[in-house]
Amino acid sequence: MGKTLFILNDPPYGTERSYNALRLAGTLSRAEGEEVRMFLMGDAASCAKSGQKVPEGFYNLQLMVSKVTRSGARVSVCGTCMDARGIPDGELTEGTHRSTLAELAAWTQWADKVLVF
Repeated sequence: MGKTLFILNDPPYGTERSYNALRLAGTLSRAEGEEVRMFLMGDAASCAKSGQKVPEGFYNLQLMVSKVTRSGARVSVCGTCMDARGIPDGELTEGTHRSTLAELAAWTQWADKVLVF
């Protein structure tokens, strides 16, 4: 069984790093014997904000985060980063939760692989 931790730092839009990380995490989380966890920090905290409205035909990171959590991955969002960006707990996408660096440290020790985007 593989245990992979994804750490995202980039904003949901403007670059494709978070988009590509979510694509990979979604695919990996559906693979048999794989366990995925994802920690959103810095500008990536906005990836888990609910109510995102994007132009028609453009990818929506909120929906991608939801898809990853429905595949069984655990997704945490840095609480300090949420506060700095004015994201209250009630605006997080379903399946995600406010977290701390202590949880990130524990997840880093848990993981076989850590991928940073």
